[in-house]
Formats: sequence, C-alpha cells, structure tokens
Amino acid sequence: MTADLSWLPPPPQDFAARLADAEALPEGQAWDALVALARTRLDPARTNRLDRALQRRFPEASPAGPAVRLALLGSSTLAHLAAGIRVGALRRDLRLTVWEGVHGQYRQEIDGAALRAVRPDIVLLALDPADLLGPGDPAAGPEAARLAEALGGLTSLWARARAAHGCTLIQQTLLPAALPLMGGNEHRMPGSLAARTLRLNAALRDAAEAEGVDLLALDDAVARHGLDAWHDPALWLRARQAVTPAAAPLYGDLVARIVGARLGRSAKALVLDLDDTLWGGTIGEDGLSGLVVGQGSALGESFLALQAYARDLVRRGIVLAVCSKNDPETARMPFREHPDMLLRLSDVAAFVANWDDKATNLRRIAADLRLGLDALVFVDDNPFERALVRDHLPMVAVPEVPEEPALVARCLADAGYFEAVTLTDEDRGRAGAYARDPVRREARDADLATTLAGLGMRLIGRPFDALGLARIVQLVNKTNQFNLTTRRLREAEAAALIDDPDAVTLQLRLVDRLGDNGVIAVVIARRARDDLVVETWLMSCRVIGRRVEEGILAVLAAEAARRGARRLVGLYRPSGRNGMVADLYPRLGFVADGEGRWVLDVAGYRPPPDLPMVVEPG
Repeated sequence: MTADLSWLPPPPQDFAARLADAEALPEGQAWDALVALARTRLDPARTNRLDRALQRRFPEASPAGPAVRLALLGSSTLAHLAAGIRVGALRRDLRLTVWEGVHGQYRQEIDGAALRAVRPDIVLLALDPADLLGPGDPAAGPEAARLAEALGGLTSLWARARAAHGCTLIQQTLLPAALPLMGGNEHRMPGSLAARTLRLNAALRDAAEAEGVDLLALDDAVARHGLDAWHDPALWLRARQAVTPAAAPLYGDLVARIVGARLGRSAKALVLDLDDTLWGGTIGEDGLSGLVVGQGSALGESFLALQAYARDLVRRGIVLAVCSKNDPETARMPFREHPDMLLRLSDVAAFVANWDDKATNLRRIAADLRLGLDALVFVDDNPFERALVRDHLPMVAVPEVPEEPALVARCLADAGYFEAVTLTDEDRGRAGAYARDPVRREARDADLATTLAGLGMRLIGRPFDALGLARIVQLVNKTNQFNLTTRRLREAEAAALIDDPDAVTLQLRLVDRLGDNGVIAVVIARRARDDLVVETWLMSCRVIGRRVEEGILAVLAAEAARRGARRLVGLYRPSGRNGMVADLYPRLGFVADGEGRWVLDVAGYRPPPDLPMVVEPG
C-alpha cells in the first residue's frame, strides 16, 4: 500500500500547461486555478512544481487572506516536507509559509531570536525516537526506558514555545521504525528502542491532551499504510530523512488538516447520494424489496458500513444531507420502512430528492443548512455526477470514491475532510440541532414572526471564562461567513482577555423550547475614549434568520451604556467569505464613518419592541 492522496481525482494530463496558464492569470483567478490543481492526486514531483509556482505567484499573502506562518523544527532532515505542507494548505484555500529550522537544532531554536522574528502561528515538532529517548540497554528493565525524562523534555519545549510565541503547537508522534528484538512480544523487553517508542507514543497522547497540543499521528498513518510506505532505511542512513520523499504529499496533507481544523476549514456536512451509494439498487425501479442493504450478504453489509460511518459522524456533530435524483416520497421510503436501514430520516438535516442536476441541489442544501458550499462533502457512486459537481462547484469536496462499496467509508476517513482538534458539547449536539431546527423546517409554511415568537428563545450573554474557553476559541477560528472581521484568536490570547479590564467579552448562548443550542456567538470589544469598538463579532450560521444579531446588539448597547461609552463602533473587513454580513451594521441602524467603520449613538438606541427573545445580559 502506498501513502498517497488516493481519494482525490487524478491530475489533468496537461498539468504543466495548466500550471503555466494559472501563473499568468489575474490574482483571484490565479489563486483559484492553483487551488483546483492542488485538489488532484499529486505525486511528489507535481507537488514540488505546484509549490514553486505558488511561491512565485503568491510569496506571502493571497486572495484567501494573510499567510499562516508555520515553523518546522526537528531532529531529522525536514526540508523535503515543506512543499507538501504548503500545497496541503493550498488544497484548503490557505496560504501557509514554512520556516525550516536547522537539522537537530530544535532545542536552541524553539525560543531563539531567529524564530521570534518570524512570529510563528504554529510550531511543528518532528522528532525521531533515538534523539528523544537517547541510547539505552535493550536488556535493562523498565527503569531504563527514560519515558518520564523524554516527556518532561517535550513539555518543557512546549512551554518555551508558548511563552515565546503564543502559538499553536503540533507534536509529531514518533515514527515506529526501530527494529524489534523479540518480535511480537517486544513489550516484554521495555528497554528496547522499539518498545520505548511504542510506550512513549501512548504516553504522548495523554500529555498532549493535558497540554492542549495537537498531534500529528504519524504512527497511526504507519499502521494504515505500512512502514515501508513512510520510511526508507537507506534514505535515513544517507540523508537522515525519517519520512521518505514519496510520502511527502500525504505528510503535508496531514499537517494541513490540523492547521485547517484550527482555522475552520474542515467540512461540516456530509451529503450522500442514495441509489448504489447508500444502498444497492434503484429504489424507483427495484422497489423496497429489491434493495441490497443489511445483514445476509457481503454487498448489503458494505452499504451498511457506509451508513454506520455516516451515523457515527452525525453523533460527532457532522450534519447529514441527502442529494438524489429521485421522486421525493419514493426516496424517503427506505428510511421509513426498510428494516435493515441504520440511517433514519431523523438523522438527515436536509433531504433533497428531485430531477434537477446535483450542482443545483447542492446549492439548495447549502442554503437550507445556512452553510457555505465549501463546508459540504458530496459522495456519489456515479463518475459523471462527481465530475459535474467538481466542474460547477469546485469549492465542494467530492472524493473519488472506489467502485467497491466496502471501501467507501475508508476512503472518506482517509480523506480527512472532517478533521477536528477539539470536541465540545456544542459539536456533539450540532447535527441534532440542525435536524430539528424549526425555523428551517417550519418557516417556509408558516409566518416567520409567529414561528420565532413561539420558540420561547432566551439569549444569554456572559463574559469569557475558563469553562467556555475551548468553545470560544473554536467558534472564533472556525466561523468564516457570519464573521465581521475574521480575526483569529489563540487560546492564550482568549484567556488573557478574561482579566483585561479594557475588554468587553461576550459568549452568547441561545436556548429555546426545543433545547439548548449552546454558545452560538462571540463578541470582543474594547473601550477607546468615548467609543466601544467591536473588534470581533461572529455567529454560528445555524441560528441565522432568528434575529439573534438584533438581540446581541441589545446586549452590546447595554454594556456600552454601563461603561459610559457614547458610541458603538463596528468594524467590517471583507474576507472573500463573509459577504453575507457586509450590510449588517447599516441594517442594524449604524451609519458609515469611513471605509469599513460604522457607528451607532448609544443614547439614541432602543431595542426593537418586537424582538422575539428574552435577552439576559448576564
């Protein structure tokens, strides 16, 4: 098995010509063309060519925003991995720059002057077992393993990096390349390097969880693809390359997934075709009894495997939707009536079945869920449908799923579309909240004002606190559409705001008669003379349409008055993704005060008398 980008479609045959053409295009078009090439199955040579074009055309910032700065530090040769990391980020519509440390100098460089000057957003530590664990006597007992010493050294490095840079940390797990001395019972020789590597990787997970460090689980990748796909002993001995160049594109993608997850570039919704994707056969022709799904046949269990994976993603917080060319009632029948179906209609947040083309229907699903098209992953067994969606909606992720149904779930997992670095209570409840959202389901058929008034909504605001910190940072870094300035926030920066007397911080929770929607909005403002300046205002898209933004303004205005501010000043910075809030401030009664700056007189503000919620400032 090879460690490659197997879920992506093959690159175009005229790759070189398209790359040259892309560089010559105007800025926005050039970026989109390079992103499109990155979303194909690139080998190391094409990855390097695309990376060189990317650096020539966009040496720093890009139409996607300022570059994310990553420092790559380690005990082995890492230069050959940088191109894959940059292209992996490009695949996620991110411009990422890589600062490479000197081979083996990570202990000195991690808080040194050179790296301080770079001001990294992320530090990635890639260490090899021999360097971290040191020499040992394989025949010695457990006391010779030096695990506590190695972990202590790592946590010290993490602390130094955070103190110097306030950055996100990614720790690569150790590559399990040491040769076993006892074979399958290596654990009975705790002093061997192979046994110590295995034990330290297990301990690393607990330490990283405790310290809030993200893991690049290289040992898991080796277990999936085999050691030979990731490590070449000859290249290790000759060039100190722990990861072989052949695996560099996938290595870069694994790194970029973590970076993307921190910045909200992971997908949020799985959209499934039905016939020959979720079950075998065609419901409109074969009928309920003719479908192949469920126990009793290998093929039926293969379709169940995808359903089980989709169901577990829903439980994790991924939103599930259906996009099918079918009669709508016929398409729903298996969910209601087939006894072997794992998925039921209650699991599906958006169900679109008609005879329109899939691209049109995916637009409907995105609008229905109030998500961007780039939040969707579309799975279809039909190559024509996949090609059509890629052509018309290049921002939608469309995996090149295998023909064998048993392998589709594995393909989705390998692709890492739903990569996450944290899991909050709001995440776990998200899919259910979408599925039961009465505004989305009922507002089409009922008067919106009546529907909203009947929800019994309460908007509860409270300042930042340690308990809500994980959700606050997650929302700030993941929300792109309803986000006025798209400023990102590190956890250390959010924690510092808790005790900042000049900062006004709000985490806002929405509760209604159907349940608790969790923290759905974050606001950060700062006093500047007679003004309270709103530097960050963002909100989960799933509550758009409930007039929550008007309730948030009522909370802000009350806080501004309490602090003696005469004006609320709102900032808007277009990002290419937040066009939906370009007119938010004027809609709320603010007046223009220069480009991207809006003001509201606090004394003259009155909350709308028909606001369909109780506002509890906290």
